[in-house]
Amino acid sequence: MFVHTNLRQALAIALVAAAASTTWAAPPWASLIPFQRVEASTEKKYELTEANGPWMIMATSFTGTGAEKDANDLVLELRKDFGLEAYVWHQKYDYTDTVVGKGYDRYGGPKKMKYMNDVSYTSYAVLVGNYESVDQNGLEGVLSKVKTIHPKVFKTGYSVKDDTIKSIRRQITNAMKSEENKEKGPMGTAFVTRNPLLPEEYFRPKGMDELVIAMNKDSKHSLLNCPGKYTVRVATFRGAVEMDQKKIQEIEQKNIVSGTRLAKAAEKAETLASALRGQGVEAYCFHDRSESIVTVGSFETVGSPRRDGKIEINPQVKRIMDGYKGSETANTSTLTPGFKPKSLAGIMFDVQPVPVEVPRVSIAANYARPPVR
Repeated sequence: MFVHTNLRQALAIALVAAAASTTWAAPPWASLIPFQRVEASTEKKYELTEANGPWMIMATSFTGTGAEKDANDLVLELRKDFGLEAYVWHQKYDYTDTVVGKGYDRYGGPKKMKYMNDVSYTSYAVLVGNYESVDQNGLEGVLSKVKTIHPKVFKTGYSVKDDTIKSIRRQITNAMKSEENKEKGPMGTAFVTRNPLLPEEYFRPKGMDELVIAMNKDSKHSLLNCPGKYTVRVATFRGAVEMDQKKIQEIEQKNIVSGTRLAKAAEKAETLASALRGQGVEAYCFHDRSESIVTVGSFETVGSPRRDGKIEINPQVKRIMDGYKGSETANTSTLTPGFKPKSLAGIMFDVQPVPVEVPRVSIAANYARPPVR
């Protein structure tokens, strides 16, 4: 049994968390997997959602006649011709209502004022990318690419009405073509921004969950001790959370852990990490509220940016990904292709390993916590 006492207790607490969330639910490495392509279907609209980002590139925006069509056409062109994950986000601006100003009117009530420009319109923004942080590998390259390309949607006569905004944008582009900015295109003012659908609280600095720290404290090969910034996740073991109040009380009273899916997930992760270590592999494991993972390797970078904005994966990272990736097979009954996962010590690896960022305990978060009494 590889799960230590403290870890078992932490797992018991994690099991009853009604709103458990996984650290690895949305890894930002889709653009690093060589065989993944950016979807570009004329039958679909790529609207921005809370699942995108959280950091993105604000490429441009459209208003006026044909704005919605231009924005959707640009998104499809960026996806199809330039391999960029692009999305549309629209927001209405209304400056026709009165607003409360400073001071009081002659009757002693709040002073009401109107905007100088009494207009109402909808703006359609085009955002590019899905980045976990502003310094993620590849972001700068994609930003540079967005600033220099010349999509067809900006050409004169593309849409039904060549609106004023487009004309102004072309004038700005021409004005920017000085010696140092001669390569910039119609999206030359693109910049990095947040996903506007996510709340402000999402971007506030967060320390690692104390429960997650406790769950990994006694792990023999804890990922928290990995010296690198990145590693490769090779195996994932899902746990479960309990919603039934009677079962929650039973778990708390009897300290039932060993038979739960979460505990079994942790045991598999510890067993597999130890087996890999026995083969001389630099393996780590990490437990959170809903799953346990096993990773291999320690790296300062997962790759280097190329001139086309894509990422050239670190050869060592790719070697690990290929080494533990499932083998391609075919279903004899349906003749459809599939993948057979590899295994060690009777425990299966993930079909497709992916790079992940190494979690860190925030020193600042320790100061923010109330003192233990």
